[in-house]
Amino acid sequence: MAKQIKLKSPTTGVEKNGYYGFSWTYFFFGFFVPLIRGELGVAALHLLFSMFTLGIWQLIVSFLYNKQYTVRLLEKGYQFNETGVNLDNARSKLGVSAV
Repeated sequence: MAKQIKLKSPTTGVEKNGYYGFSWTYFFFGFFVPLIRGELGVAALHLLFSMFTLGIWQLIVSFLYNKQYTVRLLEKGYQFNETGVNLDNARSKLGVSAV
């Protein structure tokens, strides 16, 4: 089950939700998830990999996608916009140290 964590860009002020944990959304909808989240290149790659592996890719990536998406947001400069236990859990699951 995916957990939600709020992220905010310090330069633009845009807020987005990051996720960690198993992605049921990706499991059922596959490459449409990155497409809807605005990751067109990722969506195209996921579509190709799903086609070549006859859907096995979709099953495997369901365990990985939320973490990858949130880490990509953090690499783009987004910062955690929460405090407390949820922040500590997110940092631990994502492998991100406190700065």
